[in-house]
Amino acid sequence: MNQLNETFNQHIEIEDDRTGLSIPTLRRAIADNLFYVQGKFPSIATENDYYMALAYTVRDRLLQRWLASSNSYIENKTRMVCYLSAEFLLGPHLGNNLINLGIYDQIHRAVEELGLNLDILIAQEEEPGLGNGGLGRLAACYMDSLATLEIPAIGYGIRYEFGIFDQEIRDGWQVEITDKWLRYGNPWEICRPEITYEVKLGGYIDHYTDHNGNYRSYWHPDLVVKGVAYDTPILGYQVTNANTLRLWKSEAPESFDFQAFNVGNYYGAVDKKIVCENISKVLYPNDEQFEGKQLRLEQQYFFVSCSLQDMITLHLLYGGKIETFHEKFVAQLNDTHPSIGVAELMRLLIDDHKLNWEKAWKITTHTFAYTNHTLLPEALETWGLDLFAKVLPRHLEIIYEINRRFLEEVALKFPNNQGIINSLSLIGEGDRKVVRMANLACVGSFAINGVAALHSQLLTETVLHDWYQLSPQKFSNKTNGVTPRRWIVLSNPRLTNLISLKIGTHWIKNLDELRKLEEFINDDIFCKSWRQVKTDIKKDLAQKVKQQQKIILNPESLFDIQVKRIHEYKRQHLNVLHIITLYNRLKKNPKLDIVPRTFIFGGKAAPGYFMAKLIIKLINSVGEVVNNDPDIHDRLKVVFIPDYNVTNSQRIYPAADLSEQISTAGKEASGTGNMKFSMNGALTIGTLDGANVEIRVCVGEENFFLFGLTTPEVAQIKNNGYNPWHYYQNNASLKEVIDQIASGYFSHGDYNLFKPFVDSLLYDDQYLLLADYQSYIDCQDRVAEVYRNKEHWAKMSILNVARIGKFSSDRSIRDYCKDIWKVHPHPVELIDLCPDGQCRLRN
Repeated sequence: MNQLNETFNQHIEIEDDRTGLSIPTLRRAIADNLFYVQGKFPSIATENDYYMALAYTVRDRLLQRWLASSNSYIENKTRMVCYLSAEFLLGPHLGNNLINLGIYDQIHRAVEELGLNLDILIAQEEEPGLGNGGLGRLAACYMDSLATLEIPAIGYGIRYEFGIFDQEIRDGWQVEITDKWLRYGNPWEICRPEITYEVKLGGYIDHYTDHNGNYRSYWHPDLVVKGVAYDTPILGYQVTNANTLRLWKSEAPESFDFQAFNVGNYYGAVDKKIVCENISKVLYPNDEQFEGKQLRLEQQYFFVSCSLQDMITLHLLYGGKIETFHEKFVAQLNDTHPSIGVAELMRLLIDDHKLNWEKAWKITTHTFAYTNHTLLPEALETWGLDLFAKVLPRHLEIIYEINRRFLEEVALKFPNNQGIINSLSLIGEGDRKVVRMANLACVGSFAINGVAALHSQLLTETVLHDWYQLSPQKFSNKTNGVTPRRWIVLSNPRLTNLISLKIGTHWIKNLDELRKLEEFINDDIFCKSWRQVKTDIKKDLAQKVKQQQKIILNPESLFDIQVKRIHEYKRQHLNVLHIITLYNRLKKNPKLDIVPRTFIFGGKAAPGYFMAKLIIKLINSVGEVVNNDPDIHDRLKVVFIPDYNVTNSQRIYPAADLSEQISTAGKEASGTGNMKFSMNGALTIGTLDGANVEIRVCVGEENFFLFGLTTPEVAQIKNNGYNPWHYYQNNASLKEVIDQIASGYFSHGDYNLFKPFVDSLLYDDQYLLLADYQSYIDCQDRVAEVYRNKEHWAKMSILNVARIGKFSSDRSIRDYCKDIWKVHPHPVELIDLCPDGQCRLRN
């Protein structure tokens, strides 16, 4: 017996089911979660049950790191970055978390040994559509990089019950379908019902003098909404650090009014619940006109107020003083949507914490930094004064006082310059008075940045010129970036493996190491492998298109891809004009030797944006004609992939040969799709717009297909009186294309269908399609000639990947940390929960 006890007491390593990483432990944990969390046994379990069991297994491993990070941040009182964004387009969590945890292969084996298919389980995950596109996806990339770089951070946003709509294509038209991403639950989030804050809306203000003789205000709201926190851990790549994404759900403080119910008002009994819950109900598409939309203003204020109250609570809870709030937190405003935070922080400091104006203003202007994302003046958010006063009466008072004090300073610096005073005022005095949210962000922030070198330059020359004159020291450029973890490692495992076999895996955290690929540019075996990888990926996408749309694609053809939000300035319709031009060449000479092309489009149009929806119809109508014309012999194919989102884009980017980045110069702030394409080996055809300028410099002019007017040329041609009719009359190919569309050739003889489109081009053409048409066609002809030499094209592709390191979001975040946020990495050590319930650092 003693010998048995000695044997038993020897040190035997048994992995914990919630933290262990061995294949047997993972397999056992999945089975346990299926049984104890999902309440299912294998014979009745669905694929979704197994997905949920797997997700909870992975989440357990995240929680260990997440709690260690939170504990470390609290104990060390680290400075925190708070990223305020109305959108976080995260994409599915499971695959990304497997990559960052470094257990993809182990999970694959464990799932396989359970008789399951990991790809099928990953596909079960509902994508959280909490953003419209680039803005929300950028926020998600930045959260990944903040954790990977071990920067303490919290992302704050809204937990929309219904995200960006799902898109179906019916008879060539976009049809919007409700995005019910929460229908099966969300295993990645944890509800925090104890973390709630009240948010006031409407009502009136009382003013009084307190017992110390200070002038005070008290807000009597019409409605009080409760914000409830939902937390999601965001793990860094191969580090312990896991930061928090905290999204707010709106609820009524009391869900049921018994008094109303008792007097027979059954609907009134739940009326406030419905009104309150509507605030976080749905994400607005970002091309809708928000002017006058009360709900959108309420949404912005709701999440910003909850977030600032939460930041103050955390600061005070762990021993901070309100006067040092700005030393603990730096808050980045992701566009103007959270800019109401400037007035809200002032309100909280003055009304709730009783600070005087000067102290409160110092704290506020040392807390916020502002990222501008647009050069379109109409996209700079404004709110009608009447609406603003109705929803946020106290904030309007504060904004007026900020404006009064600010304009006094402006008048001293620019005496007798009423023009600059009008430009900088927080209140616009046009046909009707409006509150200018970009101006509020500028005056209340200590830093202002654009998101590409050209964009930042144009900001100082155009829409924010007067702000730059006033405070040039505030301005800087922070070129956008994207995370290589999702956009190469997860979405393109074939290319990842090929690269890693040659240069190791350190490039995943330091993208500049891709430069080592240049050493193999003349390695025939490597180049051949590169071409084979691309072909295999194109075959996968072709198979998917065949399954979904019954269209057969040629993987050897040039995959020419434009996927992004549908908008006139992004010029998907210029791409269509090129397709019709090639089609006409083949119709005139069916034996013409051309490079076979597959044109792939994807993107959503805002439901109220008629012209964008008409462009989708045009793409599909042209595709219907081209794809079914026997004269074409499969040399041209046109495909519109519906419901473009993160999931679909992970299949599309790796398959691209040519990336279409063809916006009118001076209109795109940055773009991030252009970076994802280049990271996956696509060559770019583009204008000198947004980050295209920097991509071209990095990859080499010889590896970029440039066309079109430059930004100064666009301005000059408009100043001289742009006449699109001149280009139409003097270019036979262009005239033929437009006349075909107008004649009903692509609309079964209905010449009225595309009349608004044709009229827009001939009599307005705000985005200069006709002026850029011939340059674009000539450039596309050069693309075709280069593609004929597949070996040379592969070398250009390799160089695009090798030189794309600058466009990692890791680099972007390092720039923000160094130049704006002044924060440093804080590595976290893993902790274990011991039998006595105490946390211990892992040896």
